[in-house]
Amino acid sequence: MSGFTLPSATLLAQSVLSGVFVGALYGLLGLGLSLSWGLLRVINLAHFGFAFLAAYLCYQLATLGMDPLLTLLVIVPLFFAIGAGLHAVMARFSITPFNSLLLTFGLTGIVEALIQTLWSADFRKLESAYGEHRFKVVGLFVPLPELITLLLAVGLSLAAWAVLRHTDIGKALRASAEDSAIAAAFGIHQQRNALLLAGTCSALASVAGVCLALGFTLAPSQIYAWIGVVFAAVMLGGLGRALAPLIAGVVIGVSEAVTMAVTAPSWAPLVSFTLLIAILLLRPGRAA
Repeated sequence: MSGFTLPSATLLAQSVLSGVFVGALYGLLGLGLSLSWGLLRVINLAHFGFAFLAAYLCYQLATLGMDPLLTLLVIVPLFFAIGAGLHAVMARFSITPFNSLLLTFGLTGIVEALIQTLWSADFRKLESAYGEHRFKVVGLFVPLPELITLLLAVGLSLAAWAVLRHTDIGKALRASAEDSAIAAAFGIHQQRNALLLAGTCSALASVAGVCLALGFTLAPSQIYAWIGVVFAAVMLGGLGRALAPLIAGVVIGVSEAVTMAVTAPSWAPLVSFTLLIAILLLRPGRAA
């Protein structure tokens, strides 16, 4: 059968590991989107534009001599403010969930144009000491940038889960998403909490952007290539859940990697988009 070859055990194991790493990035990109959509009822497609803008800012600061991970000290607060400001504007004009999709899609196009203006449409690759390091564990290669991405994704997902489950503000956010009128009657400051969550979601996107810069070649047009697969991870995991995008992202990443190993790279998108279509058809309530 043409196009089908049975890979060796080592190649298959390496593919699974690579799938875990890229799936962690899917989950990290999907975390802020899931929380924004599920708890704020805002479908923020600008999340992807923010991630790439953060990636380019990381690239620029690194070329000026700053450690790529230290750029988080500048990038995270900046995008927190941008996310909170964007939500304040949308709340001021009472933007509906569907209109938030259209508005933030347009904003994504503006961010893409801004990136092209500042850095051109050429491919950019961040050269750093992190990219030169890789470990060998039981015969498998573990690149340092991908390991950093996995650790950040797991750490931030667990932190978000703990905040939502075990803190007053997390319980308040979940209560507001469940029934905003009852939450307001109990004195929950919904506007303040919403701004805090919106800023946090954009900050999470910026962390994902730094991970993108560490491990991938950048181009403005690639913003849209990530939307489908991350949407699939968010929908598969469920909206407003902290750990679910990471788990779903890893499932999709491993499935894509194994598909590429046994068939061809061109078949990989079939996995995520088939899952997305199946979820929308079989469980349409998840999109509500």
